[in-house]
Amino acid sequence: MVKQELLDMLRCPNCVQEREGLLAYYQEYWLICQDCDRKYPIVEDIPVMLIDEGDKWVDTGKADLPVPPPPMK
Repeated sequence: MVKQELLDMLRCPNCVQEREGLLAYYQEYWLICQDCDRKYPIVEDIPVMLIDEGDKWVDTGKADLPVPPPPMK
């Protein structure tokens, strides 16, 4: 589980320069940007905050996100 202090500090790397980039914690495995809807997986309690990773899931609805996320390649 990701600590709340870390979640409070994290912002979407795609949005943070122009918008707030606030992230919503979803099912203990995902962070979802409230501005651009990119989804960042949490793997072994570590948020993967890479724009390319968020791009992979931007068109996937919340209900369709795999829990847990697939292993990273």
